[in-house]
Amino acid sequence: MEPTVLHHFVNGQWQSPEGNATQEIKHAIYGNVHALSSSAELNWKEVLAYGRSVGNASLRSMTFQERGRMLKALALHLHSQKELFYQMSEATGATRADSWIDIEGGIGNLFAYASLRRQFGDQPFALDGDAIGLSKGGTFVANHILVPKEGVAVHINAYNFPVWGMLEKVAVNWLAGVPAIVKPATSTSFLTECVVREIIRSKILPPGAIQLICGPARELLDHVDERDVVTFTGSAATGMKLRAHPNLNANSVPFNMEADSLNSSILGNHVEPGDPEFELFIKEVRKEMTVKCGQKCTAVRRIFVPEHLIDNVQSALIDSLSKTKMGDPKEEGVRMGALVNVAQKEEVLRQVEKLSSEAECVYRDESDPIGHVQSAAFMGPVLLRMNEPDKAEQCHDVEAFGPVSTLMPYRSMDHAIELANRGKGSLCCSLVSHDAKEAQNFVMGAAVMHGRILVLDRECAKESTGHGSPLPLLVHGGPGRAGGGEEMGGLRGIRHYMQRTAIQGSPTMLSAITQSYHAGGSQTEAQPHLFQQHFEDLIIGHTVTTAKHTITEADIVNFANVSGDHFYAHVDETSLDGTIFEQRVAHGYYLLSKAAGLFVDPKKGPVLLNYGVEEARFTKPVYAGTTVGVRLTVKEKVEQEKRTDDDIRKGIVKFYVDMYDDQGESVAVATILTMVKLRNQD
Repeated sequence: MEPTVLHHFVNGQWQSPEGNATQEIKHAIYGNVHALSSSAELNWKEVLAYGRSVGNASLRSMTFQERGRMLKALALHLHSQKELFYQMSEATGATRADSWIDIEGGIGNLFAYASLRRQFGDQPFALDGDAIGLSKGGTFVANHILVPKEGVAVHINAYNFPVWGMLEKVAVNWLAGVPAIVKPATSTSFLTECVVREIIRSKILPPGAIQLICGPARELLDHVDERDVVTFTGSAATGMKLRAHPNLNANSVPFNMEADSLNSSILGNHVEPGDPEFELFIKEVRKEMTVKCGQKCTAVRRIFVPEHLIDNVQSALIDSLSKTKMGDPKEEGVRMGALVNVAQKEEVLRQVEKLSSEAECVYRDESDPIGHVQSAAFMGPVLLRMNEPDKAEQCHDVEAFGPVSTLMPYRSMDHAIELANRGKGSLCCSLVSHDAKEAQNFVMGAAVMHGRILVLDRECAKESTGHGSPLPLLVHGGPGRAGGGEEMGGLRGIRHYMQRTAIQGSPTMLSAITQSYHAGGSQTEAQPHLFQQHFEDLIIGHTVTTAKHTITEADIVNFANVSGDHFYAHVDETSLDGTIFEQRVAHGYYLLSKAAGLFVDPKKGPVLLNYGVEEARFTKPVYAGTTVGVRLTVKEKVEQEKRTDDDIRKGIVKFYVDMYDDQGESVAVATILTMVKLRNQD
């Protein structure tokens, strides 16, 4: 079978490398030449210009809601094509379970970020935090906004996750409104190209949203500028070289680095053989050593256990590892495939030799792989043991990026923290313990050197995603050796591709700029009542000023009886000495209830239901005899998509509720959410 020739996708079209397809990519299982990639550089100025002028312009003009729906549609499409990706993934040396992490885990990132759109408004930009008062009279305020950067996100990815490594990043930059140039590692770029072909074929993304480089990109970073963002996943050594690139520094180009690190797993000091946590620990470490043949940036490289249990753990680990069958993933019972290629195996063996200079090899699987395989890229698990971790150097510095881990003892939890932190910055670590105090002490001591910490015990084990699974809405990164970067992380990741700018002005001006009402801004009396207007007709800043009501003692007593809230400040005037209250005070929740009674228009209209309350505050005591009124103002609007063909078109409207007293001072403020029908149902 002739090898596949990989193409670039740049400037809106697939580009053949023609006579430059000379880089051979071998099948990890069978050893034959599987694909050919380009060996020539592209015109990077042209590629970047296309991404900025075409891709960026298209995505910037879309709202967060539109971008989120785009991600959802793409996720559904890719999921429908997953079997094609699984078939292609076999050539990377991965088993079906390995590929699941890469393929469906990557698609899961698209789904997760599609759902995240609900935390944004229906605008191309976003507010970052609440308004900040800058003056005594309230006429000068500020707010921070986030706008998409005007460049491209350049993603330089590692070989071990050719799908997840791409989708984890592009999901974030697309939701932020920025296009991507993806540069996968050559050795597995054939799988990335397969996925990108489906992305392009779907026609879901606007032109220029993604470009793909299947070949070298040594000169690409020479041409990025202050509009762009660069991310890198791979070795710490390569990442440090890229971070020091003169052009990145000259133009202050944001650079996010996620590097391989010496992650660790720690068995709690209170755990004993036979405990559920002991079995969980063995299972988790075995999984981290064998899944993807240990080729994960989050894999466990150092295993720390109480010194009195090291022999027990060693025996249990060896027994578990010896049951793992290695070979052709198509063969029944095989749970571990091959390393990505022979060169990577040779690199792992060089690192094992360094580790062996101070650690003893206590287990090494040298059995022949199962099946009719021709590749020499297979490597069985290797377990090392270092009895004096305080004296170790290589074990806390050298990473063998394969199925290799080193077992070490600790004396106390403080000692375990010290050893874990000797990795000088890790993406993650895990503590397996059912002792809450022990877990608290460990987290407080180890968090400073880790991007993520899993505390695993019998209660969460069934649903835990495990030590080595970064999740879309959590930060993926770590300090020091791990690169100091943060990928994904939900809202945090999105901000990386946006410019944060402080906007100052009057509340009225900021309301107009941000399309979100700011307290103190001008209010236009609504006609007809806001609850009689359809979603399209509601305008930010339009207000209903209600009739007024004088609070009575009967109101307070009746609400106490109805709600069951007999807190002394509401019902016992003799108990107010030493408090801030002068007399019995109205319940805060009564004020909200009364506000609703004042601003609601009872007639049937476009309002479908009350969706919730946000940011309720009771700002001033209200006593019997106080007269209150309410101003209800349109604050924000977000249209929702139809879930089914029979669903009606609707949106969520946020209303700012301001209840004020006879002195004109606010006594309660809140944001309520309502679901409102659209007039146009087509």
